[in-house]
Amino acid sequence: MSYKLQVGEMKASYLTDREIWAHFNYIFSSKSKNSTTYKFVLIKSLLENLYNVNEKLELNYSVLFSSFSKIYWNLVIHHNLNQINMTDKKAEVQRILLKVQSKYQIPHTLVFDRLSIELQIEIINKVTKRCKINVMGAIYGDTGCTIYDFDNGKEQLRLNSTFYSFMQRFQRVLNYLTNYHLALFLEKFNEKGDITNLLLKVENVSKRSSLDQFYHVLSAFYSSKCFYCGKAIKKENAHVDHFIPWSFVQADQLWNLVIACSACNLSKSDKLANKLFLETVIDRNNTLIAIPEIRKREDMRVYTNTKLKDLYDYSVENGFTDVWMPKKIII
Repeated sequence: MSYKLQVGEMKASYLTDREIWAHFNYIFSSKSKNSTTYKFVLIKSLLENLYNVNEKLELNYSVLFSSFSKIYWNLVIHHNLNQINMTDKKAEVQRILLKVQSKYQIPHTLVFDRLSIELQIEIINKVTKRCKINVMGAIYGDTGCTIYDFDNGKEQLRLNSTFYSFMQRFQRVLNYLTNYHLALFLEKFNEKGDITNLLLKVENVSKRSSLDQFYHVLSAFYSSKCFYCGKAIKKENAHVDHFIPWSFVQADQLWNLVIACSACNLSKSDKLANKLFLETVIDRNNTLIAIPEIRKREDMRVYTNTKLKDLYDYSVENGFTDVWMPKKIII
């Protein structure tokens, strides 16, 4: 059975959009053995990390299952939602998280990114170990062994280039579909809330509760000025904004974050900033990469200017066509 595989090799290098849609439709259908939420959460994790792959489209498990652990913790602990299709049982990852919660007496109110870094690492390591058995081979098998290569020993996967391109082009739709089917699964096997209520929870499980850690890094590069309008701002009025909207990227990466005044942040909201700002972000990122300690960061190691340009273009393809500019720019 493919779910217990330790190594998987791609059996096709090229697939058409129609073939890839068929694979995703199968995963979301009743034909796929979705006895837990694992597959849905893995797809969400892959979508979050499309721009964290290297030039060979390789992604380390440490990055992938950091997202997976965060989503699962927020579903299981923060929202107290069962993740298996049997009310009297728990999914393996669910059990792991409940044990950690009990061991350290962690309240339900704490979301994943509020845990200590040491505890986050402990959880990610435990989740990765279990997912190497239960998860990596499952989607691999459901796609006819075509979505990625994976090696549990090296703790790394390599995405099929046609799947990768497809997921970039249809990222927003795939996010909607995955969130909907995850919420639909949870509705069937949980007594808490209807599909709309659950969908709101699912859509926000990856959202960071605070971006303060990024502010401390970025503030050194703005001379207390708004990235967009140039207005002088005090720390208490500064906002950390996703240059490409969070609703599209579903992730927090230093290279996609800027400091903005409250007026710009609120008026920009979920819109895409004018392409005039793209080169400014790229120049800023080149400055960041030149700093050794920042270049070592997980989110900066695989950054390239091309990735950011591609992300901007794909966000337009995915429907972010409402382009925003500040009303007034101070030079």
